[in-house]
Amino acid sequence: MFSSIAHFFVRVAKSPDIRKKLIITAVVLLVFRIVAHVPAAGIDRTSLSALFTGSPFLSLLDIFSGGTLANFSIMALGLNPYINASIILQLLSYVVPSLEELQKEGEYGQEKIDQYTRFLTVPLAALQGFGMYSLLKSQHIIQTFSPLALLSLVLTMTAGTVFAVWLGELITEYGVGNGVSLLIFAGIVARLPVSLGQSATIVQTSDLLKILVFVVLAIVIIGLIVFMNEATRQIPVSYARRAGRETLPFSSYLPLRLNQAGVIPIIFAVSLVLLPSLLSQFLAGVPNLVISQLASRIAQVFNPQSLVYNLTYFFLVFGFTYFYTAVVFNPEKISENLQKNGGFVPGIRPGPQTTKYLSFVLSRITLAGGIFLGFVAILPSFFQKFLGIANLAIGGTGILIVVSVVLEAVRDLEAQLVMRKYESFLR
Repeated sequence: MFSSIAHFFVRVAKSPDIRKKLIITAVVLLVFRIVAHVPAAGIDRTSLSALFTGSPFLSLLDIFSGGTLANFSIMALGLNPYINASIILQLLSYVVPSLEELQKEGEYGQEKIDQYTRFLTVPLAALQGFGMYSLLKSQHIIQTFSPLALLSLVLTMTAGTVFAVWLGELITEYGVGNGVSLLIFAGIVARLPVSLGQSATIVQTSDLLKILVFVVLAIVIIGLIVFMNEATRQIPVSYARRAGRETLPFSSYLPLRLNQAGVIPIIFAVSLVLLPSLLSQFLAGVPNLVISQLASRIAQVFNPQSLVYNLTYFFLVFGFTYFYTAVVFNPEKISENLQKNGGFVPGIRPGPQTTKYLSFVLSRITLAGGIFLGFVAILPSFFQKFLGIANLAIGGTGILIVVSVVLEAVRDLEAQLVMRKYESFLR
């Protein structure tokens, strides 16, 4: 195994194009982490730290802001507005005919949808910046109201989000892997020393047997995540190729990944499941007794350890797995391409029957992938309840993102290495 890893890095080192992509990715991630520590003005850091220590919700939200929220840097909102804008545009593409047509126009259509997503990100970031100001004021972290301070904070948060989106797109276009996922990955990894310090404290105060059980389960879960991400259903495909006067049949296969959507369903789901808790934090400081009681009830129901929260989280992950798989994989287009190239699935008629068969197979394997992603997402709650490890409640989602992003980056590097190998043959 180690020799294979060493051989892989040697091949990467010998490729100047891939080295350039890796350097660009590393530089962009470094810039992101530096800017993540540039503080926004007018915030009491001591009160903010106390607020995060006592709120599991805000600690979880900090993970998906790339670690920028706890510092309340100029990028405190992170990529959340962009993720929400992507969700809105994807949903609208099913009900707005013009967006649906854009989706069918290939690369040009996707570029236009990406452009609309960036446009929508700006007002969403401004709205969330105003909500963040109201939240901090309700928690008495911002003591006095000032229109200038409000405008300054909203503009700072919006500019920080736009800058983070730009960094992510730089990685996607010129670097390795998906930029948004890599920025979130960088935030999780940057918090690793803090998590290790918390774990060391647990070892001193908890039952050693529980820690051993947790470590064993964590290793098993990482192995399962790798297995599920790499698992594929191979559909046999036969072709007929002419060689002179004879027709020589040959066969291949169409690999369908068990987890077509990757880590995107987790990122989408957590952006929505955190909204009720964010709303309750916002309404908690309202003087009206009825509203404050409603906020308290919402916070109790959608606590990260509650049954309602975890069920909602599970079904959102499950639903987004199906939704995003339907977006990235088009059985009708695959069937059409097979038919144009003279390929067919043995026992299945080309055309609509092949499309129906591919949809049937894809729905079955996505069922298994969606259930697995949902269980991994809510697994930390079981650790907290049965093992009593409260400050590791964000570990499962973080591990899932880290493993998925690493595997996606490795696949991207391998694909580029194979492409260079074929290019050398053509020369």
